Amino acid sequence: MVNTQTKLREVKLFINGEYVDSSTNSLFEVKNPATQELIAKVHEASFEDIDSACLAARKAFEEGPWRTMPVSERCSKIRRMAEIILERKEELARLEALDVGKPFQVALENEIPRAANNLKFFADFMEQQGGEVYPMDDNFLNYTRYEPVGVAALITPWNLPFMLTTWKLGPCLATGNTAVIKPAETTPLTVSLLGEIAKEAGIPDGVVNVVHGFGAQSAGQYMTTHPEVDLISFTGETTTGKAIMKSGADSLKKVSFELGGKAANIIFEDANLDKAISVSIQAAFMNSGQVCLAGSRILVQRTILDEFIERFKGAASQLVVGDPQDASTNMGPVVSEEHYKKVTSYLDIATYENSQLISGGKRPELASHLSTGYYLEPTIYLQENPNARICQEEIFGPIVTIIPFDTEEEALRIANGTDYGLNAVVWTENLQRAHRISHDVRAGTIWVNCWFVRDLRAPFGGFKKSGVGREGGHHSLEFFTEAKNICIALK
Repeated sequence: MVNTQTKLREVKLFINGEYVDSSTNSLFEVKNPATQELIAKVHEASFEDIDSACLAARKAFEEGPWRTMPVSERCSKIRRMAEIILERKEELARLEALDVGKPFQVALENEIPRAANNLKFFADFMEQQGGEVYPMDDNFLNYTRYEPVGVAALITPWNLPFMLTTWKLGPCLATGNTAVIKPAETTPLTVSLLGEIAKEAGIPDGVVNVVHGFGAQSAGQYMTTHPEVDLISFTGETTTGKAIMKSGADSLKKVSFELGGKAANIIFEDANLDKAISVSIQAAFMNSGQVCLAGSRILVQRTILDEFIERFKGAASQLVVGDPQDASTNMGPVVSEEHYKKVTSYLDIATYENSQLISGGKRPELASHLSTGYYLEPTIYLQENPNARICQEEIFGPIVTIIPFDTEEEALRIANGTDYGLNAVVWTENLQRAHRISHDVRAGTIWVNCWFVRDLRAPFGGFKKSGVGREGGHHSLEFFTEAKNICIALK
């Protein structure tokens, strides 16, 4: 058994290069979702604290050297941040596992290195950018500069807090902006360290600020309405995205949203089932299903339905559910009591909708120190009705639904029959079918015979209610910059 006793942490605000207390001395608690042990008391930012952070970011943008620093020097400091993250990767992975409830090995081997790579990639990518020049005969010459926008509010979710924050912070900093970051209130521990990592890397005070709190009538609302904030990058739930868009509308803030998902994972009869089942298990239950890109609607051609169900159920039964700090654990708890209640409410919904339970559907039997954790077995349902709630609503937990289909046209109709459009997965050995389905599914990313493969140069974002705008490569740089045309008379 892994020792779960941890020291109680006090997490402060990081504003203008130093940790400070909340001006109101208001603190909230964070618990380990595996044990319900209290692990941190976090300073909740008041409006005055948010004002201080935004003003510090504005001053660092307008008066400090960051915006006007040579690109090579700026990017060198960002790469140093990446190096520090790798130097501290075990500490960060332990905190991520403690805070989120994800397996430590996943955080250590995948997420923390990816977070470092996010920063390094955008530093390198920014240095490689060229320019645009448009001559008008021999009379005029137009060229374009891409200049930083100003102060960015970066609001990040609880499922992949550190990695997804650096995904935003990398292009924000590389283009010369300053940032006020708010991690999710349930998972603040790793993100709270980004300010000190930036300072150690030589980034000037005020460029990276980290605040903590909730949404409405708290830090989130104060940030998104603050007059010194120029742009908002948000990853999270669709309803919250709508509220943020309304908050920023009065001051015409630029927004980029990556929102909810309910991805179709389409498995045709000619699929390589060995690979499809292995990857579909990952797509269903990675991070306890708490991934916006999860393949939670598994569309299976009826000719292979029985074989798929038998093999998929067997693979799910091999997952080790347990202590996130244990190296043998494949799946930990969901993130909080509130979220556990939401996820498990779908067990009753599934029963009401006459869904057929294939496996799971209850708390696993675990060691005594985990008996109060927010655990649920990997849960699989079979549902013939693609319009059932468990097939339409984002559960965001370890519950997936298998939906049979007969024809390619039916699969496409089911895949597109949702309000979401973040991503989809297609399993087939037929190249022409792969292209047809990829073209016709209305989603921002289509993976063919793979899942969760990310090239940081490629656009990422959603159709329909899954988002606004795109991130990745030049799409991120365009969001964090203003294009300026300069026209020079040559005669």
